[in-house]
Amino acid sequence: MHEAPCPFCEIISRRAPANIVCEWPDALAIVPLNPVVDGHRLVIPKPHVTDFVVDPVVSAATMNRAAELAGTYPAGSMNLITSRGTAATQSVFHLHLHLVPRTENDGLALPWYSARTRQ
Repeated sequence: MHEAPCPFCEIISRRAPANIVCEWPDALAIVPLNPVVDGHRLVIPKPHVTDFVVDPVVSAATMNRAAELAGTYPAGSMNLITSRGTAATQSVFHLHLHLVPRTENDGLALPWYSARTRQ
């Protein structure tokens, strides 16, 4: 069975288009295809690493790049989100960090929001 190419590796190698907003020697920041709010960005390491557990050094370097990029935003609230595994909402299996600017009452639910009632 042929496995589909990693979409982020395709972007990093410039075989797929993306709106690249920042590039470092070890990572890229792009506008996601469906940003949830203005300013939503993905920070992606250039080496293919499936998730944040696989290579802690790459994960830490990617977090550093996300923090650098977040520092260029106007002061305000922001989420930094990453996921590991399908049950945790990971849909692309290449480490990526979501920078999501937030405002009061923006109505955006976090990925771990639950509609369950607590007893």
